[in-house]
Amino acid sequence: MITPEILVLCWTAAAIAFVHTLLGPDHYLPFVALAKSRGWSAGKTLRMTLLCGSGHIVGSVLLGIIGIYASIQLGALEWVEGWRGELAAWALLSFGLVYMAWGLRRAHRNKPHIHWHSHGGERHAHVHTHHGDHAHVHSAGDAAGKQRSPAAWAIFIVFVLGPCEPLIPLLMFPAAKESVAGLAAVTGVFALVTVLTMLAAVMIAVWGLRAVRLPAMERFSDAIAGGTIAVCGLAIAVLGL
Repeated sequence: MITPEILVLCWTAAAIAFVHTLLGPDHYLPFVALAKSRGWSAGKTLRMTLLCGSGHIVGSVLLGIIGIYASIQLGALEWVEGWRGELAAWALLSFGLVYMAWGLRRAHRNKPHIHWHSHGGERHAHVHTHHGDHAHVHSAGDAAGKQRSPAAWAIFIVFVLGPCEPLIPLLMFPAAKESVAGLAAVTGVFALVTVLTMLAAVMIAVWGLRAVRLPAMERFSDAIAGGTIAVCGLAIAVLGL
């Protein structure tokens, strides 16, 4: 039976999930950056966001359930969640820096250069770049569903490591004192609102960026994406966002 206390906790869970997700740029900016740099379709962007968001929640839910039914002290669970949070933040920062370095190297290799040709005794030149060719290959692979991006899976692993800090102490433990049904309801509301907020934030940002065209910066798209992800990790590690 869902008691009035559980209903209050459900509304609280929805509010906390919404605010927690929006205030944490790591919940959506990495997907926006990768979608822009990798040329992901809207469908792939949504799938990756959903996959990572679900993995992000499942880890904390399992830890909370184990803690509740194994009678582990809340302080111990909060310590584990804090440790997971630090690990995820530094992993996100490290991945962003590595990806940015790879992007800068790729941008340097794809620097526009001049090719000279001779036809009928006349010489002419044209500017050539490999960026367009590479972008075409990535788009084709994505459309065919055959290419698996290491960057996408790295982000998924980071999200699985990352905790939902308010879930266990503020929601799961109080709900468990009421009933199993209440625990399931509160956890479900938190999970649903978190994932829906992530999906909405990502797609609004992706659709907004479609109108932004900076041809001169296209070859730096991977480096910019890596820098964005690194800043997210730094914000979590240093500022605790």
